[in-house]
This record gives sequence, C-alpha cells and structure tokens, in this order.
Amino acid sequence: MSELQDEVLMNQNVSPEEFDWDSFESGLDADARKEKTDLQEIYNDSLNDLEDNDVLVGKVVRITDKEAIVDINFKSEGVISLNEFRYNNDLKVGDEVEVMVDRREDKNGQLQLSHKKARTLRAWDKVNELNETGEVVNGFVKSRTKGGMIVDIFGIEAFLPGSQIDVKPIKDYDQYVGKTMEFKVVKINPEFKNVVVSHKALIEADIEDQKREIIAQLEKGQVLEGTVKNITSYGVFIDLGGVDGLIHITDLSWSRVNHPSEILEDGQTVKVVILDFDDEKTRIQLGMKQLEPHPWEKLSEELKEGDKVKGKVVVVADYGAFVEVAPGVEGLIHVSEMSWSTHLRSAGDFVKVGDEVEAVVLSIDREERKISLGMKQLSSDPWENIEQKYPVGSKHTGTVRNFTNFGVFVELEEGIDGLIYISDLSWTKKIKHPSEFCNVGDKLDVVVLELDTAARRLSLGHKQLQENPWDKFEQKYAEGTVHTGKASDVFDKGAQVQFEDAEVEAFCPARLLEKEDGTKIKKGEEAEFKVIEFNKDFKRVVVSHTGTFREDDRRGNSGGGSKNQSQSNNAAAVVSTGDERATLGDIDALAELKRRMEEGQ
Repeated sequence: MSELQDEVLMNQNVSPEEFDWDSFESGLDADARKEKTDLQEIYNDSLNDLEDNDVLVGKVVRITDKEAIVDINFKSEGVISLNEFRYNNDLKVGDEVEVMVDRREDKNGQLQLSHKKARTLRAWDKVNELNETGEVVNGFVKSRTKGGMIVDIFGIEAFLPGSQIDVKPIKDYDQYVGKTMEFKVVKINPEFKNVVVSHKALIEADIEDQKREIIAQLEKGQVLEGTVKNITSYGVFIDLGGVDGLIHITDLSWSRVNHPSEILEDGQTVKVVILDFDDEKTRIQLGMKQLEPHPWEKLSEELKEGDKVKGKVVVVADYGAFVEVAPGVEGLIHVSEMSWSTHLRSAGDFVKVGDEVEAVVLSIDREERKISLGMKQLSSDPWENIEQKYPVGSKHTGTVRNFTNFGVFVELEEGIDGLIYISDLSWTKKIKHPSEFCNVGDKLDVVVLELDTAARRLSLGHKQLQENPWDKFEQKYAEGTVHTGKASDVFDKGAQVQFEDAEVEAFCPARLLEKEDGTKIKKGEEAEFKVIEFNKDFKRVVVSHTGTFREDDRRGNSGGGSKNQSQSNNAAAVVSTGDERATLGDIDALAELKRRMEEGQ
C-alpha cells in the first residue's frame, strides 16, 4: 500500500478488506456508479450501431453562414456545408434532413455528415423503383448536351436523348432548358450510374389511349375528316386524330394517278371513308374516290359502237394504250387497232403518255365497264379496191420488212404486205435463206403473181421481172452439145463443172471424169464436157468428159439400155453424190423422172 492509502484507512478506522476503494477513487457511491455504468453501456451501444455510410434522419439545430449543424442523436452533432442544400433555399432550424455518415470522427473528434450523398443514394433507390414501376417523375432540364439534354431527377443527372423529347422531330433544343417536365425512366446502367429518361414515351402512351378510344368507335363506311400526314409513292397516310389510316393510290381518284402528290399535299385536310381494317383495327384502309359516284354511272347512255371519241393517253404498254375518254373512264386501243399495217409493233411507236388522240368505239360493255377503241378505223382500209391498185401482173417497188425460212415479206404500202417465196427471188442463184439475197429495209422491185382479197394475201415475185435465162440455156446446153468447162471442185462422187455462163454449173460423175490416158480430171483443170442431161425446171445439167471421146459413154453408162434407163442412172448418180444433199428439189426430180419412165412404158 501507498502512504496515501494508509492514511485513508487510519482516518476511516477500517480494515483494508472492508474499505470501498471504487467509491473512494470515483467519488461516487455504489448507486451512482451503477447509473453511470448503465449510461456507459447505452452510449457504447449507440456507437456500435453507427457506421460509416449509414443514412439517417437528422434535425437541423443551428444554421451559420456556411454550415448547418445537424443532430442525429450521436455523442456529437454533425456539420454539413450549406452548398449541399442549394436546391433548398427554405432550409431552417427544426427541418429534418437525410444525411449519410461520412466519418464518425475526424481528427478533431467531429462527426462528419453529408446530405448530398444521402440524397444521391436515396435518389438511386427511387430511380430504380421508378424504372420497375414505370411511374412518371418530374425532372428539371438543366442544359443541352451532345445528342440531347441533361435532366436533374432527385439530384441525379439523367440523359434525355433528342429523339425522346417529342413524337415530332425537334430542331430547337434550347427551348426546353430551364423547364420542369414529366419523364419516364426507360433505362438504367448500374455499373456506370447512367440514367436515360423519355418524355416522348408519355406522349406515345397518351396517343395510344386516344387511339384505343378512337379505334373502338370506327366502323366500315364511316366518313371522317383527317389530315395528310405522309405521302409515299404507293399511297397517302391520313391522321384521323391520333390514329393513322392509309389511302392506297388506287383509292384516291377514279382517274388514273401516277403519284399521290398529284392529288394531295402535306397538311391538307380531307374527307375519307373507312373501307376496311384488321381485327385489331391497327391497319385502317381509307378511300377518297368512294365518296363520289363511279364515272361509268355518269357516262352518256348515247355513247355506242362506231362513235368517235377524243381522249388523253394515260398508260402505254407493248400491247396497247389506255385512253381516258371521260374522267375515270378509260378505253383500250390494242396495238393491232392502231395501224392497218400487219407488222405489229409496240404501242409506243404510235403514241406516248399525254397525247390527245381521236379514236372510234369498237365495242362497249357497260356491265364489265370496258371500252375497246381503234385508231386505224379513222383512215380508209388499204385493202379496199385492192384489185384496182395491185392487179395480177402489175409491177411495184416495196420495202423488205422481215424474213421467214421460206420467203420475204415486202410492204407495198402501210397495211399492204406481200410474200415472195424463196424460189421466186432468183432464176439462177441457189438461195438457202432470204437474208443471203437482201436485207431488211431494202427497196425491192416486185411483180404481183397472185391476189386473194378474202384472205388478204398477196403473192409477189422478183425473178419474174427478168427473162428466165434457162430458156436460152436450154438451146445452148442441149443434150449432146460439147462445151469447155473448168472443174471447180472435185470430190469422191464426181466434180462440179463451171462453164462460161456463171449461172450454169454442171455435175460430172466420177467415172465420167476419166481422160483418154486413163487419168482423171483434177480440180481447176479445164477440159471438154458433153451434156448428157439438161433439166430446165430443176436447173440441173449433167455432163461427161469420157463421152467426148468414147461413144458408148455418151450417156454415161458402159452398156446399152433405153433412154429412160439412162436418165434414171444419171439422176441416181446426181442424187448419190457426196457433195449434194437430198433436197425437196431432188425429190421432185425423181418424181418427174418416174412420171417420164411410166409414160415410156
């Protein structure tokens, strides 16, 4: 024991074990000490419950020039800068505010509180709740930014995209700065603490409500007034006061419309009739022309076949042209009714869109609402008095229009065509296709060979304008005559022989090419040839070189036999040559030979 303790025991006259040292040291009796212990426990409990970042509600107990003193029932009061209350200019003593514990004690033992952090934390909780519930919230538009606006919501800066300000495109964003507006939270990024809000969503929701109300009242045949909202190439969208409908281009007017802009313009107010809509009434089909009577109902009852009408060409196709003869009433002029010419061309060769034309009504069907028109009927039929204009034997000049495998079509005048068969093109040329003889567009002299007025057919000839050279060749190249010729081509079955008359080409069988020395005539070699057959009808000449010096081969065979048998052998030799093909002419030659042989029998 210390001297002080000994002195205390002597004065109290008690033993050391009985003396109340706690009371002596604290200066408190047992009851006072117990009360102090209880208070200490309560205080310690309050310290344990208070942690950094806790959000509490405190009361403003004093306001200085720069700070607000807030009591949160802690051992000391907290201090908050007035800058954190800039949004609240009416802050006063006694107000309750939310605060966050920044630090329980700073270096001076002072409690550090933040109203801004508490407000932000509570704001995030509220924003997340709004995002889930879709509830509308008021926000203050602080400023413009790239692509949109900055909006203050519960102290959080949210982004308002330009496309989400209104349902209509916005050009001037500045008009919204400084305004308090209603918004809907549409997106949150917790990681980056980003919030996106929309004012357009609220407008669209209102529009949808209006739509449902309007759509519920719609009926087919109902006439409404609307505003032109959008014009496209296929139709026009009409705003019916919150719900849109489409007028298809074909329902704008009874007349043909090339583009809706010809009829309507943006913002124009029009009357429309509801034609149809789907089950949900989200697609509404409208019409304008249905508000007027059909043009056919106003068409004169006196209009009949044979009447002349005037109209405007509205459509041109390859097969014909549509002509509007009255508003909304169109007739078709088929291309075959545009000209008497038999060469059918595209209707675009005769008319174009916008032309004013005159035509004759060929037929009219009021039930089917169809009119057939003709233009060529306005001029005389070129086949009238055809026998006087183009009698058989008359000569004319025409234009080559087209070819076929069997001949050439020549136009003498518009609507009058004639055919020249390939066999009537030349007396001497062997023509396989008419294009070897002339070209489309060429002028060609012709003679009328045959005329069929009922069938509108004209048969023409070209070679008949000249004397048939084979008439003189018949005398010059008579059977038995000898001529000098050149072997223009030599092949296995014989040779082609060319005489001084270029049109005459003869054939010499291979065995009749033998010369006196036993050799055979070669290609390009000149020699004497005897004509052993001449056929003017089929322009065929058969010759023999051997026959010029061997009497028994004058007919091209080594033995005797009748004339008919010799001709049969010669014709067979001609047909069997490897160079000539079996043509219709060959078959005709055999038929003629057969007839002659039968007559001989």
